[in-house]
Order: sequence, then C-alpha cells, then structure tokens
Amino acid sequence: MRDPHEQQSLSALIPQAITRVLKESSVAALATLVEAQRSIGAKLLVEETGARTGSLTDAALDEAIARHVPFFLASRAEAKTLKVEEFAHVNFEWDQARVLFERIEPEPRVVICGAGHVGASLARLARTAGYRATLIDDRADFLTRERFPEEEIDLVIARTWADAVREVVGRGRGVSVAVVTRGHNEDEECLRAVVEALPDYVGLIGSKRRTNIVLERLRAGGTDESVLSNVRAPIGLDIGAVSPEEVALAILAEIVVERRGGTGAPLSAWRRKQGGRRQR
Repeated sequence: MRDPHEQQSLSALIPQAITRVLKESSVAALATLVEAQRSIGAKLLVEETGARTGSLTDAALDEAIARHVPFFLASRAEAKTLKVEEFAHVNFEWDQARVLFERIEPEPRVVICGAGHVGASLARLARTAGYRATLIDDRADFLTRERFPEEEIDLVIARTWADAVREVVGRGRGVSVAVVTRGHNEDEECLRAVVEALPDYVGLIGSKRRTNIVLERLRAGGTDESVLSNVRAPIGLDIGAVSPEEVALAILAEIVVERRGGTGAPLSAWRRKQGGRRQR
C-alpha cells in the first residue's frame, strides 16, 4: 500500500497527463476505484503506450489494471465498470472491488474535403451527431459564416488542398476524412495528403469508375497498396441514397460503424431469422 502523501502527489499529476494525451491525439484509459474496502476514488491513468500516472494504492492492483487496459481500449467502449476478479486472473484482496474504466481520447472529428451540397450536409449532420466538423475548400465563397453559422463547424479556405489537409488532419488519430470534392484532380490531391496521415477513416465519393481513376493515379504515383486498401471508395453504406442529405447520412453511418465497431447490418435481422425457423 502506498503512503497517503505519495498517493496524493501521484493523483495530482493525472489532469496534466490527460491534457497531454489529448494534445498529442493519443488514447488512454482512466481507471477509478469505485467500490472497495478502502481507497475509493483512487485513480490510475494508463496510456496506450503503457505509460502510467497515478495509482490505485496497490502495486499488484495497478499491474492488473495495466494488463487489462489494452483489452478495454480495443473494445471501443466509452466506459465500463468491472469487478477486479473479472479481469485479474489471480486471487488477492481486491477481487470484489469494482473499477470504472473510462476512455480518454480527443473529441471525434470529421474532416470534409469539399463544401458542395454533400459536404455541407455532412458537416451539419456530423455536428448533430457530436462530431467536430471541419470543411475544407479552395472556394472562399463556399465557406462563409452566412452559409455555416454553426460555431462547431470549422471553415478552412485552402490555398492548396494538400497543405490544408495536412494541417487539419494532423496525426490522424480520432479523425475521419470524407473526400467529396468537385473533380478528379482535387480528389487526388486531397487523398494523397490524407493517406499519409493514416486517419481512423477515409472515404472517397464517386462512382466506381471515378474512384478507380483516382486510386490508380495514386498507385502510379507510388502510394502503397496497403494504404489504399483502407480507403472506402465509393464512400458510405448502401442505403439507396439519392439526395445530398441522404448521401451524407450514408457517409456518416459508415463513419460511426468504423468508430464504434459496428457491422452496419439491420438490428432486426435476428427476428427475421427466428421467423423463418418458425415457419419451417
């Protein structure tokens, strides 16, 4: 068990560590002891690199928490409360204690290359769904506050598409990028810059023919196939979208599937299967 003064000093460092994690676009888990015989409220921050800040007052418990964090982060859950015995496969005094795991990561962002009808609709829809949206276009008259009064939508006028994309996307963590520009050349310039950043999601709008043209240009320019294989092209889920708003919905649905680890399958599928078995 740690000395109370040492524990207090360690806990005081957690806010600074969280600020750094967010600034670096990293991911971490904050573990809080919420039910135990002692030390309730103690916290331990475990970063995806394995770095730790704070303590739950017991070295063995800290070690068990650190071993479980990669599994928690891989689950993509926002928060989860577990008994220690559920993830620590050893018997010790903390077995019945409960720990709250909370995911720490930057605010999810959607970066949209192209402020036409689809891009504008996607920005507004993403904002409604809780994403920070950034619109990039090289046409200043398309990026005005009269057209986009929402403060949660950032507007970036591109001198060059590549420079604007690199600056906005950054390291790519927590970022989904939709390339919905007006032509092949703009698509290619944006996509070439986007794939370098390795964002969580990248999609390219257009027909199979149009998207194949852009991808072939990137291949010819030396872009690695393993990178291009992650590009969703054509972008979005097949929902039969026709209007710009429907296309935006199809795109955002695919972004959410990627972020949350969903399948995109109808939730009612199980019911139809059961019905089919009963009919037989």
